[in-house]
Amino acid sequence: MLIPIIFLLVLSPFASVLHAAEVFRFSSYYGDHMVLQKAPAKAVVWGFGQTGAEVVVSLSEPHKGSASSALVVNGIWRTTLNPVEAGGPYNLTASQNTTKSSITLTDVLFGDIWICSGQSNMAFTVSQLINATEELAMASKFPNVRIFQAALEQSSKELIDLAGVEVPWSRPTAKLLGGKPFSHFSAVCWLFGRYLYDTLTYPIGIVESCWGGTPVEAWSSPRALHKCGLKSSESSVPYSPQPVESNLLLNLSEKWKSSVLWNAMIHPLLNMTITGAIWYQGEANTNYNRDEYNCSFPGMIDDWRMAFHEGSGGQTALDFPFGFVQLSTFHRKAQNDGFREIRWHQTADYGFAPNERMKNTFMAVAIDLPDDKSPWGSIHPEYKRDVAHRLVLGARAVAYGEKNVSFQGPFPSQIVLNQFFIRIVFNQRILKDINVTLDDNFFEICCFEEKKCGSDENWLPSSIIKHGLNDVFISIPPPCSDASVKALRYLWTDWPCKFKACPIYSSDGLLPAPPFILAITKQ
Repeated sequence: MLIPIIFLLVLSPFASVLHAAEVFRFSSYYGDHMVLQKAPAKAVVWGFGQTGAEVVVSLSEPHKGSASSALVVNGIWRTTLNPVEAGGPYNLTASQNTTKSSITLTDVLFGDIWICSGQSNMAFTVSQLINATEELAMASKFPNVRIFQAALEQSSKELIDLAGVEVPWSRPTAKLLGGKPFSHFSAVCWLFGRYLYDTLTYPIGIVESCWGGTPVEAWSSPRALHKCGLKSSESSVPYSPQPVESNLLLNLSEKWKSSVLWNAMIHPLLNMTITGAIWYQGEANTNYNRDEYNCSFPGMIDDWRMAFHEGSGGQTALDFPFGFVQLSTFHRKAQNDGFREIRWHQTADYGFAPNERMKNTFMAVAIDLPDDKSPWGSIHPEYKRDVAHRLVLGARAVAYGEKNVSFQGPFPSQIVLNQFFIRIVFNQRILKDINVTLDDNFFEICCFEEKKCGSDENWLPSSIIKHGLNDVFISIPPPCSDASVKALRYLWTDWPCKFKACPIYSSDGLLPAPPFILAITKQ
C-alpha cells in the first residue's frame, strides 16, 4: 500500500530544521512569472508557515472568489487550486491568519509544465548552439515561455524543498538563456518549450533539473533501483572524457552515489503538477551498469510517474508523457564503447518508442546527427535544434494526441528470407513510404549459432540491393545462406552515418530509421 507523498515529506528528517523558523513563505519553485499547470488538472500550491495557522490562497480576478485554504501542519501548508484554463497573467496571494501577513506572486500564467532532466547534453546551453546569437535575440519574442532551473545539489536523504535555485521563474532573456557553457539555460529544454509554444500558442513552463556526467542511478530512487537488482549504496564512474571535455569542469569523471540527485533535484519537485518530462542521458552508463539500463531507465520512468502522481495528489497523470533522446555519436573509429548497446537499452530492447514496456513515451533519434567539429567534443553535438524538433513531434503525437503528426522513423514489421536476399518491410504509421539510399555496410548479418552472434567477428556486412515503397532488399553474403541466417542488425556502430545521411528515412526525409538488432526465426 502506498503512503501519500505529502506524509512522506512531513516525516522527513529534514523537517525539523525547516520548521524551526516557521517562516511564512512559498516553496522555492513558486515565484513571480511562474507557470502553473492549466485545466483540466489542478495546480498544487504549497509552502512553509507557523504550525497551527490557516493559510488562504487566492487568485486575482476573474478567479478571486475561488480561494483555497489549508492548515499549517508541522510547518508545511499545501492546497490545490480549482482548475484554471490556459492564460493570465494573474496574481497569486497566500495569507496566514496568525501573523496577518500575506505574500503575492505576480505575473503568474497557467499553461503546461515540462521537466527537463539528464546529463551534459541536456545541460548544453543555448549560447553553445550554432548561430546562438540569432537564437538569443529571439528570446524576448516568447514572453509566455517561462524558464526555471534548479541549482546543482546532492543529498543523501530525500529533501522536501530544493536546496538552491539557479534561475528563478523568469521571462526569457538573452542573458538568462546565454549563460556560460553547461550552466544556463538548457538548449534542448528551451527549444522544446519554444517549438511547443509555436504549436499550442498558450503558456509553457520549462523546469531544468540536470547535471553533466551523471548516470541514471543518481536520478533514481532506491525503490526503483531495487526493482532492477541494483544496490542503492553503490557508486559509479561515468565515461572517461575526451581531452577537450576535461577542461569544461563537468564532473565527468566524478563518482556518483545512487539516488543523490533524485533526493536533491527531483524529489523536491514532486508536489508540482506537471504535463510531462523530457530526458537526455545515457552516455554515463555506457561503461557502468550498461546491461541493466534496459531495466533501470524504464524503471526510473515508472517510478517518477508514480511519485509525481502521488506527490501532486493525483493531479499529475500516472502515465504522464515522457520523451527522451536516443544517444548520438562519440567515436568515429570503430570501437565498442557501449553507445550502440545503450541506444538499444534506451528502448527497453524494443528498438522504438512507445512500446509495450514503455507506454506513453516518445523518442528523438539522434544517431544521424554526428558532430566531429563541436568545440565541446564530439560527444556534445551542436545540432540541438534537430533534437528538439524531433522531441516536439513526439510530444504533439503522444502527449497532445495529434493524429496526423509523424514522429517515428521507419521500423521493420516483417523480415522475409529468400535464397538470394532478405526482404525487410518497414512500418510507417502516418507516412506510408520510406526514403532509401542504396549503400553498403549499414546492415550486418549473423549466420552462426545464436550464442556466437554476441561476437562482432561473426557479423558480416550486407548491401542494400534495391528497395520498394516500404521495403528494402539486402544481400546474403557468403558463406551465409538463407537457411543459416540467425540475426540482422542495422547501424550497429557508434558512428555509422554522416550528418543526416543514414540510408533509411521517412518519406519526407526528416526522421531516420533507428538502429536495431533482431533475431530471425524461420517460418
